[in-house]
Formats: sequence, C-alpha cells, structure tokens
Amino acid sequence: MAGGERILIVGPSWVGDMVMAQSLFKVLRQQYPHVPIDVLAPAWSRPLIERMPEIEAGIDMPVGHGKIMLKQRWKLARQLACKGYTRAYVLPNSLKSALIPGFAGIPTRVGWRGEMRYGLLNDIRKLDSERYPLMVDRFVALAYRPGAELPPAPRPELVADIGRLPALRGKYQLNADRPVLALCPGAEFGPSKQWPASHYAEVAREMIERGFQVWIFGSAKDAPVAQEIIACLKGSDHVHSLAGQTSLADAIDLMAASDSVVSNDSGLMHIAAALGRPLVAVYGSTSPSFTPPLGEKVNTLSLGLSCQPCFSRQCPLEHKRCLEDLQPQQVLNHLRLQESVGR
Repeated sequence: MAGGERILIVGPSWVGDMVMAQSLFKVLRQQYPHVPIDVLAPAWSRPLIERMPEIEAGIDMPVGHGKIMLKQRWKLARQLACKGYTRAYVLPNSLKSALIPGFAGIPTRVGWRGEMRYGLLNDIRKLDSERYPLMVDRFVALAYRPGAELPPAPRPELVADIGRLPALRGKYQLNADRPVLALCPGAEFGPSKQWPASHYAEVAREMIERGFQVWIFGSAKDAPVAQEIIACLKGSDHVHSLAGQTSLADAIDLMAASDSVVSNDSGLMHIAAALGRPLVAVYGSTSPSFTPPLGEKVNTLSLGLSCQPCFSRQCPLEHKRCLEDLQPQQVLNHLRLQESVGR
C-alpha cells in the first residue's frame, strides 16, 4: 500500500471477539507497517482498543447493537469519507455492519458473505469452516487472499497500564502483600457457561490457605454470584468482590496484576489470556475448539460429555452436568502445575 492510505476495521460487538480480533490487527500491522489502522466499534471497547498498540484510533459506533438507524450510519459514513480510508475489513457478519464502509465509499471492503452483503462488500469471501475452524482464523484470513493457507495466528497481547496499579489498589482497597488469584465466575451468554459458585469457592478456599488473596471480577450482573462465593468463604479477609465496581479499563489493569486466573468461557477469560496471565478456563455449553483463549499459559478444561457442546444459554437437559461434574480439584491441580512451572 502506498503512503497516505488508511485502514478501517469494523470491530466485533463482544469482548472476547474484540480481543481475538487483535490477531488480525497484528497481521495487518506486519503487512502494512506504516499505514494507520482505526477500529470502529462500540464505545465500551475503547479501553481494549487503547491497549492494542497496532491501532491508531478507536471510533465509537453511535448505533446500538442490532439497531439499523440508517440516518446515523449515513452521517458517520460521510464523516469517515473525509479520512481517506482505502481499505475496510468488516468482522461481524451482519448486513448492518457493512453499511458504513459502503456509505463511506471506501474503495476495498473485505468481509465474509454473511447476510448477503453483495454491493456493500466488494471483496466478499465464502467461508470454508473446515479450512478455518477457529474464530481467530476467520478474522486473520481476511488479511490474506481467498482460500490461503494461514501461518499460525499471532496471539493477542494487551498492553496494560501497570503504572495505574498503586492508585487502583487504593481506589478498591486492595493490598499487595499476597499473590492474587482472579476469579471470573460470570458469563454474559447465560447460565450454561457458568461453573457453580460453590466450586469457585472451594478453589478460592484452598488458594487462600496457600497464601493467596482472591479478587472476583465481573459486571454488575455477576455481583450476586460473587457474593455467593464470598458467603461460602464465611467472612474471609482475603477475598474481594470487584464485580460491578470496576470500569473495563480498571478491570484490565488490575487483571494484569494477578498471578493466576480461573474463568468461565467469557470476555474476561480472553482478556486474561491476552495479558499473559496463567489461566484455567472451564467450558460447559461451548467449546475450546472454536473460541479458545489465546495465550501461552492457558489450560482449558471440558468433560467432553456426549451432550457437549450444545451452545445453549440454558442446559436443554436441565442437569448442567458438564459444569457440575467438573470438580474443583481438577482446576486446583492445574493451578498447582502452573505455579510450579512459574517458579
């Protein structure tokens, strides 16, 4: 690409997908080292984008997820048309996500076929799911010619602002005198992804006995399960709920200070992996064969029952054995192994 060109990425609408999209950003940075790359995405994602050094700027999507709002999309597209974008990569598969690059008249608009987006995309790809089984492969493949054999995808690597840690510890009344086990017991997708609170509490209890403190991360929706875990620990001074208290920026930078992480399949799981944290991820209704955490220090646990993966929000068999029967000791064994390797 010649000088003066610019790339626009239409980013995903989920935390985990945005983290995995960094693999594409890294490939584009390798291919076009001097071309600015901007990401158009929901405003909540800005803290993630700011911690991806490949990205020049984040642009807030003014339209809510699932809404058409053609007037607002047209207005933003005309503003973006002035920036001189020459290529756009559209990561979501919806028709709506391709409207702004099309309205902006960006010369090359790349994406998967999705919702019949002919005309809006002019480099439109038909997905071969056997060739590209992983979500990260499907993102990265857009940077190469159609049907290309891909080299190994570069892992996402978020760059936390560790200079904020002293202030964050003060803000949330956290101390630095014990190593940190981070727990991420929530899952936006639904209960079929959530390992039982009692299992998390058992892991927390043993780790506290071994000298750790426990920080529980999550959204406001996860505050009840965080309190359930704390109640199981009967007043321990070494467990702290941050669920519903932190901004995403604060959560990322605090997570970077953790020594180990246990998580459901969630956006926070992908953040922990991209921060290089030792991670044990438990899978129920979903599968690490499609959206695994992309880190060097990662272990994924799944019982591999005949009903897995079902990809349902609620267990269709009403027993949730895929998570109930995955025992805390299995997670603790991996935590001990990670700790011994890290010494």
